[in-house]
Amino acid sequence: MLKAYVTVVGNASRGLAIIATALVIAAMLVICQMIAMRYVLRQPTIWQTDFVVFSATAAMFLGAPYVLLKGGHVGVDVVEMMVGDRTRAVLRVLAGLLGLIFCVIMLIATWIQFHDAWAGNWKHSSVWAPPLWVPLAALPISFAMLCLQYLAQLATLVTALRAPVASGRDDVERKSGATPHPREIAR
Repeated sequence: MLKAYVTVVGNASRGLAIIATALVIAAMLVICQMIAMRYVLRQPTIWQTDFVVFSATAAMFLGAPYVLLKGGHVGVDVVEMMVGDRTRAVLRVLAGLLGLIFCVIMLIATWIQFHDAWAGNWKHSSVWAPPLWVPLAALPISFAMLCLQYLAQLATLVTALRAPVASGRDDVERKSGATPHPREIAR
Protein backbone atom coordinates (compact mmCIF):
# COMPACT_ATOMS: atom_id res chain seq x y z
CA MET A 1 0.00 0.00 0.00
CA LEU A 2 2.80 2.44 0.92
CA LYS A 3 4.70 1.61 -2.24
CA ALA A 4 1.59 2.28 -4.36
CA TYR A 5 1.02 5.65 -2.64
CA VAL A 6 4.66 6.68 -3.10
CA THR A 7 4.50 5.65 -6.76
CA VAL A 8 1.25 7.53 -7.45
CA VAL A 9 2.45 10.68 -5.71
CA GLY A 10 5.82 10.47 -7.47
CA ASN A 11 4.11 10.15 -10.83
CA ALA A 12 1.86 13.11 -10.05
CA SER A 13 4.94 15.16 -9.11
CA ARG A 14 6.56 14.15 -12.40
CA GLY A 15 3.38 15.20 -14.23
CA LEU A 16 3.48 18.63 -12.62
CA ALA A 17 7.17 18.90 -13.55
CA ILE A 18 6.22 18.30 -17.18
CA ILE A 19 3.59 21.04 -16.95
CA ALA A 20 6.17 23.34 -15.31
CA THR A 21 8.60 22.65 -18.14
CA ALA A 22 5.91 23.43 -20.72
CA LEU A 23 5.15 26.70 -18.94
CA VAL A 24 8.82 27.73 -19.01
CA ILE A 25 9.03 26.89 -22.71
CA ALA A 26 5.83 28.85 -23.37
CA ALA A 27 7.22 31.82 -21.45
CA MET A 28 10.42 31.73 -23.53
CA LEU A 29 8.45 31.60 -26.78
CA VAL A 30 6.23 34.48 -25.68
CA ILE A 31 9.32 36.54 -24.79
CA CYS A 32 10.66 35.95 -28.31
CA GLN A 33 7.28 36.91 -29.79
CA MET A 34 7.18 40.02 -27.58
CA ILE A 35 10.64 41.10 -28.76
CA ALA A 36 9.66 40.58 -32.40
CA MET A 37 6.41 42.51 -31.95
CA ARG A 38 7.99 45.40 -30.09
CA TYR A 39 11.32 45.90 -31.86
CA VAL A 40 10.85 44.40 -35.32
CA LEU A 41 7.21 45.14 -36.11
CA ARG A 42 6.98 48.21 -33.83
CA GLN A 43 3.66 46.95 -32.42
CA PRO A 44 2.52 47.33 -28.80
CA THR A 45 2.55 44.38 -26.47
CA ILE A 46 -0.37 43.98 -24.11
CA TRP A 47 -0.60 40.50 -22.59
CA GLN A 48 2.94 39.15 -23.02
CA THR A 49 4.60 40.50 -19.87
CA ASP A 50 1.78 39.31 -17.63
CA PHE A 51 1.76 35.90 -19.29
CA VAL A 52 5.51 35.47 -18.81
CA VAL A 53 5.36 36.49 -15.14
CA PHE A 54 2.36 34.26 -14.41
CA SER A 55 3.71 31.22 -16.27
CA ALA A 56 7.23 31.49 -14.81
CA THR A 57 5.82 31.82 -11.30
CA ALA A 58 3.45 28.89 -11.82
CA ALA A 59 6.33 26.82 -13.22
CA MET A 60 8.42 27.48 -10.11
CA PHE A 61 5.64 26.36 -7.77
CA LEU A 62 4.41 23.43 -9.87
CA GLY A 63 7.97 22.10 -10.17
CA ALA A 64 8.58 22.16 -6.41
CA PRO A 65 7.06 18.72 -5.64
CA TYR A 66 9.35 17.12 -8.24
CA VAL A 67 12.35 18.87 -6.71
CA LEU A 68 11.32 17.47 -3.31
CA LEU A 69 10.91 14.02 -4.86
CA LYS A 70 14.46 14.17 -6.22
CA GLY A 71 15.94 15.63 -3.02
CA GLY A 72 17.00 18.78 -4.83
CA HIS A 73 15.96 21.43 -2.32
CA VAL A 74 18.78 23.45 -0.83
CA GLY A 75 19.75 22.33 2.63
CA VAL A 76 22.47 22.92 5.19
CA ASP A 77 24.02 19.62 6.22
CA VAL A 78 26.67 20.71 8.73
CA VAL A 79 24.89 19.13 11.70
CA GLU A 80 23.77 16.17 9.64
CA MET A 81 27.37 15.33 8.73
CA MET A 82 28.43 15.29 12.40
CA VAL A 83 25.86 12.84 13.74
CA GLY A 84 25.30 9.12 13.39
CA ASP A 85 23.05 7.35 10.90
CA ARG A 86 20.09 6.95 13.24
CA THR A 87 20.19 10.59 14.39
CA ARG A 88 20.54 11.69 10.78
CA ALA A 89 17.41 9.73 9.86
CA VAL A 90 15.50 11.26 12.79
CA LEU A 91 16.62 14.74 11.70
CA ARG A 92 15.31 14.03 8.20
CA VAL A 93 11.95 12.99 9.62
CA LEU A 94 11.87 16.16 11.73
CA ALA A 95 12.76 18.30 8.70
CA GLY A 96 10.03 16.56 6.71
CA LEU A 97 7.47 17.26 9.42
CA LEU A 98 8.44 20.95 9.53
CA GLY A 99 8.23 21.12 5.74
CA LEU A 100 4.82 19.46 5.82
CA ILE A 101 3.52 21.89 8.46
CA PHE A 102 4.74 24.85 6.39
CA CYS A 103 3.09 23.46 3.25
CA VAL A 104 -0.22 22.84 5.04
CA ILE A 105 -0.25 26.45 6.27
CA MET A 106 0.59 27.71 2.78
CA LEU A 107 -2.06 25.44 1.24
CA ILE A 108 -4.71 26.97 3.48
CA ALA A 109 -3.54 30.54 2.78
CA THR A 110 -3.28 30.06 -0.98
CA TRP A 111 -6.64 28.28 -1.14
CA ILE A 112 -8.28 31.24 0.60
CA GLN A 113 -6.66 33.66 -1.84
CA PHE A 114 -7.62 31.51 -4.84
CA HIS A 115 -11.21 31.16 -3.59
CA ASP A 116 -11.53 34.90 -3.00
CA ALA A 117 -10.25 35.60 -6.53
CA TRP A 118 -12.69 33.04 -7.97
CA ALA A 119 -15.73 34.14 -5.97
CA GLY A 120 -14.99 37.86 -6.34
CA ASN A 121 -14.18 37.59 -10.06
CA TRP A 122 -10.92 39.46 -9.46
CA LYS A 123 -9.14 40.76 -12.54
CA HIS A 124 -5.51 41.75 -12.96
CA SER A 125 -4.97 45.51 -13.09
CA SER A 126 -3.24 45.45 -16.48
CA VAL A 127 -4.77 46.30 -19.85
CA TRP A 128 -5.10 42.57 -20.57
CA ALA A 129 -7.01 42.08 -17.29
CA PRO A 130 -7.09 38.28 -17.07
CA PRO A 131 -9.10 36.72 -14.22
CA LEU A 132 -6.69 36.29 -11.30
CA TRP A 133 -7.99 32.87 -10.29
CA VAL A 134 -6.22 31.37 -13.33
CA PRO A 135 -2.64 32.20 -12.28
CA LEU A 136 -3.49 31.80 -8.58
CA ALA A 137 -4.70 28.22 -9.16
CA ALA A 138 -1.10 27.03 -9.41
CA LEU A 139 -0.47 27.90 -5.76
CA PRO A 140 -2.97 25.63 -3.94
CA ILE A 141 -2.29 22.86 -6.49
CA SER A 142 1.43 23.11 -5.82
CA PHE A 143 1.14 23.19 -2.05
CA ALA A 144 -1.37 20.33 -2.03
CA MET A 145 1.05 18.26 -4.09
CA LEU A 146 3.94 19.28 -1.84
CA CYS A 147 1.93 18.07 1.17
CA LEU A 148 1.32 14.72 -0.52
CA GLN A 149 5.00 14.46 -1.51
CA TYR A 150 6.11 15.24 2.06
CA LEU A 151 3.73 12.56 3.36
CA ALA A 152 5.25 10.03 0.93
CA GLN A 153 8.75 11.03 1.97
CA LEU A 154 7.89 10.85 5.67
CA ALA A 155 6.21 7.47 5.30
CA THR A 156 9.28 5.98 3.61
CA LEU A 157 11.64 7.56 6.13
CA VAL A 158 9.63 6.30 9.11
CA THR A 159 9.36 2.85 7.53
CA ALA A 160 13.12 2.80 7.04
CA LEU A 161 13.64 3.94 10.64
CA ARG A 162 11.57 1.02 11.90
CA ALA A 163 13.64 -1.43 9.85
CA PRO A 164 16.43 -3.34 11.61
CA VAL A 165 19.46 -1.23 12.52
CA ALA A 166 21.59 -3.30 10.13
CA SER A 167 19.80 -1.70 7.13
CA GLY A 168 22.21 1.23 7.24
CA ARG A 169 22.11 4.70 5.82
CA ASP A 170 22.21 3.79 2.14
CA ASP A 171 18.97 1.82 2.47
CA VAL A 172 17.23 4.78 4.12
CA GLU A 173 18.29 7.07 1.28
CA ARG A 174 17.36 4.55 -1.40
CA LYS A 175 13.88 3.96 0.08
CA SER A 176 13.17 7.66 0.62
CA GLY A 177 14.17 8.56 -2.92
CA ALA A 178 16.57 11.18 -1.60
CA THR A 179 19.73 11.72 -3.55
CA PRO A 180 22.87 11.47 -1.40
CA HIS A 181 25.01 14.57 -1.05
CA PRO A 182 28.00 14.63 -3.48
CA ARG A 183 30.45 14.55 -0.57
CA GLU A 184 28.80 11.37 0.66
CA ILE A 185 29.20 9.72 -2.73
CA ALA A 186 32.91 10.52 -2.74
CA ARG A 187 33.46 8.59 0.50
